[in-house]
Amino acid sequence: MNTKYKNTFLLATLAIVAVSYVSCKVSIPKGAVAIKPFQKDRYLGKWYEIARMDFKFEKNLKNVTATYSLNDDGAIKVDNRGYNYVKNQWKESIGKAKFVKGSDEGRLKVSFFGPFYAGYNVIDIDPAYQYALIAGNNLDYLWILSRNKTIPEKVKLSYLQKAKSLGFKTEDLVWTEQD
Repeated sequence: MNTKYKNTFLLATLAIVAVSYVSCKVSIPKGAVAIKPFQKDRYLGKWYEIARMDFKFEKNLKNVTATYSLNDDGAIKVDNRGYNYVKNQWKESIGKAKFVKGSDEGRLKVSFFGPFYAGYNVIDIDPAYQYALIAGNNLDYLWILSRNKTIPEKVKLSYLQKAKSLGFKTEDLVWTEQD
């Protein structure tokens, strides 16, 4: 192999490693703090999406739920489901979540695509584990979840105020139809 091809191969390999590293990096928005102590077992189960910052994987979805359960390897199985009202069909994505540090902190990384992870940060939750505010890696990803299809106005306003104080554009939230 001549030097030109060796250098090209080396640069291509380094580029792949760099892209993989960056795409697997998980973070939390500046100023946000993940819940600690976090009780994984109480968080497991079904959650209804109340609101989200819209992005391509959830475009045109209603009746969105997320169900969390334990895998045999200790990771958390993530089963996201929603009804695409434009295509008139259900969409489901199965992924896995792992804790970034310890299982007592609501800071996880979630993957739906092989080795590529994104941040999933539980930044607020009520004492009964009925309502949760979730932030992604940055200010482009935010979810309000509930164990029921609705959320009390007081909780909603509290979560909106917290999100806004962190810099989220809460006016851009999509309020998920649950019917």
